[in-house]
Amino acid sequence: MADERKACAAGRRRFDPSGPVTGLFFLALAALFLAAGLSGDEILTPEVLAPVVLIGLGLVGTVRVLTRSRRRNLR
Repeated sequence: MADERKACAAGRRRFDPSGPVTGLFFLALAALFLAAGLSGDEILTPEVLAPVVLIGLGLVGTVRVLTRSRRRNLR
């Protein structure tokens, strides 16, 4: 019975939130640029957009570092 649990746990992977968080960040950023391009108006000024991008990249990097152990395949 213990061997079955070990085999099942080894084949199953845990959820890694870094991929979806990164994807959502870049989709939101792309939506901002698309909205600005299609409307012709400035949605966010460069003085606001630059810190938003840097803070977002910092948060994405932090999530990736904190969840690094979930991506590692230790044998």
